[in-house]
Amino acid sequence: MTERANGQRPTLQDVAREAGVSRSTVSRVINGEAGVRAPVAERIRKVVAELGYVPNQAARSLVTRRNNAVAVVLTEPQNRLFVDPFFDRLLGGIRQELVRQEVQPVLLFIEEPDDYPRVGHFLGGGHVDGALLFSLRADDPLPGMLERTGLPAVFGGRPVPGAGEAGHGYTYVDADNRGGAREAVRHLRALGRTRIATVTGPLDQAAAIDRLDGYRDVLLDGPAELIAEGDFTLRGGRAAMGALLDRCPDLDAVFVASDLMASGALEVLRERGRRVPQDVAVVGFDDLAPVAEATDPPLTTVRQDIEGMGRLMAHLLFPRDTDGPAGEGTGHPLSSVITPTELVLRASA
Repeated sequence: MTERANGQRPTLQDVAREAGVSRSTVSRVINGEAGVRAPVAERIRKVVAELGYVPNQAARSLVTRRNNAVAVVLTEPQNRLFVDPFFDRLLGGIRQELVRQEVQPVLLFIEEPDDYPRVGHFLGGGHVDGALLFSLRADDPLPGMLERTGLPAVFGGRPVPGAGEAGHGYTYVDADNRGGAREAVRHLRALGRTRIATVTGPLDQAAAIDRLDGYRDVLLDGPAELIAEGDFTLRGGRAAMGALLDRCPDLDAVFVASDLMASGALEVLRERGRRVPQDVAVVGFDDLAPVAEATDPPLTTVRQDIEGMGRLMAHLLFPRDTDGPAGEGTGHPLSSVITPTELVLRASA
C-alpha cells in the first residue's frame, strides 16, 4: 500500500520500524551507500516495496545537495530539433544515460542574445547539478558564465580556438572531425578527382573548423574558390553548392561537412544536370541514416557515433562510481574524449 491508515504517506521512520533497523540504516540503503549487510539491505528494500515508500526528494536534496536534474543547453533555434536528426540522436543518447543515472534533463534553448541572462540566471540558481552544452560559438558567453557559477559542465565539442580561456578547463566530448575529413578527401582523390571542393559548416564552430582543416591537410594547395561556407542546414548546403558551381563549374567532387548540407548539395547538382557520382562525387559527414540512406544516390559519408557521444557526455558529468558531478571536490575535471570516425561507402562517391 502507498498510504498509512491515517491517509498519510509512509515515512522513513515507518520503514525503519517495520524492518527493525535505524533510520540511518534505511537511509544508507535508499541512497545506495555501502556498509549495510546484504540480508539487512534486502529486508529494507522489501519493506520499502511493501509500504510503497517514496523518498522525499526535497529533503534528500537538502542533505545531498543534489537536485537530480541536469541542464541541457542548445544554442540553436528550437525548430532545429525537428529538422536536423543530429540533435535528436545526440539528445537521445544524453537521455539514455541520464535515465540510468535517475537524473532529469532540463532542456534550455538560446535563440536570441536576450536569452543568455535568463539561462545564466537559471544555471546559477541552484536548480541543477550540472550542465551539458553543445553548438557553442567562438564568442559564446556561456562558458564564462558557467565558470562564474562553478557549475560542473561537459561540452559537446571542444572549445573553439581563439575563444579565450573561458571554458577551456571543462571536459568535452567530440568526434575526430579532422581525421574523418582527411579520410573523406583522400577517398575522393583516390577516385581520381582533381577539382575537389568543400562546403564547410559555420566557421565559428570547432567542428566546422576541424573538418576544413582536414580538407586542407590533404589538399595543401587547394584554391580558395573551391571552399564555400554553409551553416549545417539543408538550405545552407543548397546555397553553398550553387555558389561553388557558379564560380567553379569544372569541379568534379565535393566534401560536404554534414549530411543535411550534402542532401541540399545533391539537389542542386541534380537541378544543374550534374550526374552523381559520374560528374561530381559527393561525400558527407555524420552518417545520419534518415538522410544518408534516403538521398539520390545514397550518400557516402563519415560516420560519427552521435548517440554514443551523448551518452558519454552525460556519463562524464555523473560517473557512476561517484556521488556528485565530475571533478566535484577534486579540483580536477575528468579527461576529455575524442571518439573515432569511419568512412561509410555508398553510391555517391
